[in-house]
Amino acid sequence: MRMLATVSYDGTAYAGYQVQPNAVTIQEIIEKCLRKMHKGQAIRIHASGRTDANVHAIGQTFHFDTNLAIPEHNWKQALNALLPNDIFVSSVQQVADDFHARFDVTAKEYRYYVRNAKDQDVFQRNYSFHVGETMNLAKMQQACHFIEGEHDFTSFCAANAGVKGSKVRTIYQATCEKNRDTLIFTFKGSGFLYNMVRILVGTLLEIGKGKREPSDIVEILTSKDRTKAGRTAPAHGLFLQSVTYQ
Repeated sequence: MRMLATVSYDGTAYAGYQVQPNAVTIQEIIEKCLRKMHKGQAIRIHASGRTDANVHAIGQTFHFDTNLAIPEHNWKQALNALLPNDIFVSSVQQVADDFHARFDVTAKEYRYYVRNAKDQDVFQRNYSFHVGETMNLAKMQQACHFIEGEHDFTSFCAANAGVKGSKVRTIYQATCEKNRDTLIFTFKGSGFLYNMVRILVGTLLEIGKGKREPSDIVEILTSKDRTKAGRTAPAHGLFLQSVTYQ
């Protein structure tokens, strides 16, 4: 049977999602739990995509194959009994045998949180990026409109990403809202390049500070040159909010 799970995690203590030598990762922890449930049999999980060190998730997804006859509603309880308290499986369901958590994705939504206040909040230091300057919200909102639509996002992809194939992606929604002292950037799209959301946020923050104009987004996209975009915002403000399937 093939199962699809939705998982949330606090990425603070991990070196990212994907298994890597000499570092603790989300994938490693979940696979250890599944191995225990399967009496030592190695079970590989396949996620909707990777997240970097310190990046968080509300609705990451992964699939795995199992021969255990466990009812759907018991999988959640069984996994959470073994997982640490900074990783939580919110749902597990059976899917078709040819389903793939990565290749069947139709949309992903990311959110990035910025604490926009004079002083840092020590309780939010792992979950938002602190920016003390006064920001022009209207200009950042205007710039978001230029991000929406189908574009080649080469300029917003890490130069060392080694991405093969087209860098054209469709952004269905790009917004910037303020809730008290928090700026919330939301991006929903067909897919995202390596560091794309963090570079978009870094560029939008420069617009908010008056260092760039909203229309600069068009020129940056057209240039297909990473050096034309802003700095990469830190990882700890980023959340994978949700993954959508057909």
